[in-house]
Amino acid sequence: MDIAVPALASRPTRARARWRICLTYWWRHGRLPALDDPRTFTELVQARKLDGADCDMVRMADKVIAKRIVTERLGRDWIIPTLWHGTELPAVAPWPTPFVVKARHGCNQSVFVFDEHGDWASVRRRAAGWMRSAYGHWLDEPLYADIPRGLLVEPFVGAPPVLPVDYKFYVFGGCVRYVQVHLDRGGRHRWVLFDSQWRRISTANADPDPAPPQTLGTMILAAERLSDGRDFVRVDLYEIGGRPLFGEMTFYPGSGLDPFSPASLDAELGAHWLRARQASLEPLRAVA
Repeated sequence: MDIAVPALASRPTRARARWRICLTYWWRHGRLPALDDPRTFTELVQARKLDGADCDMVRMADKVIAKRIVTERLGRDWIIPTLWHGTELPAVAPWPTPFVVKARHGCNQSVFVFDEHGDWASVRRRAAGWMRSAYGHWLDEPLYADIPRGLLVEPFVGAPPVLPVDYKFYVFGGCVRYVQVHLDRGGRHRWVLFDSQWRRISTANADPDPAPPQTLGTMILAAERLSDGRDFVRVDLYEIGGRPLFGEMTFYPGSGLDPFSPASLDAELGAHWLRARQASLEPLRAVA
């Protein structure tokens, strides 16, 4: 199949990124993204990759600095404690199990250590591999290149070995519009999308709708406060024993490569993003 990629930008590095983005998007979605006039959510994520990242985006995505931001805006009670952070794991793990090892500068880079009899040497090798490479280059997610490479260790939250339910709040222009609920992350991982009133909007399946978290209202307010009024950011939270906890913030959910079901949700989320972007530009036009 011939692929007609839209006109390339003048800078060679941007041109190569544009080609890669078009090809990976076509591979996942079966069509090319409208990078010059993005309308869907997944297209807007691709356009954001090409636009680059500002310093605040980098700080918000940095797993170490993000905790400082959350402490300042919400308080220390929202933070999962950091047991250690650095660049090389020690030869022997000194922390009580269970705990989690994560990369500071990437996504989907984590290992759960449930007992002291685990293969610590294997964990160290995986973490060393994270340190050798800059996350995000292969999917053209530039902000991760500006986060210092590092590792951190946190206590496991919840009831091991079951991973906690992950609540991902889609915040447009400082307003939560959707909550993506990730279930059975350690097994048959799947997700369900709700609106802010906890009405399922993703395609029905065999799963019954999970009950909303007890602290849903508090979590929505927290996500909106952390978003800093940006046109879009996703804020990930947990609820452990009735207590909300911060996970992370991201600006490229699924790298914009995960399809929505029904497909119409892609345009619906994109419309919210475009309205938020338009609203953010109105004060600038008034000054001009």
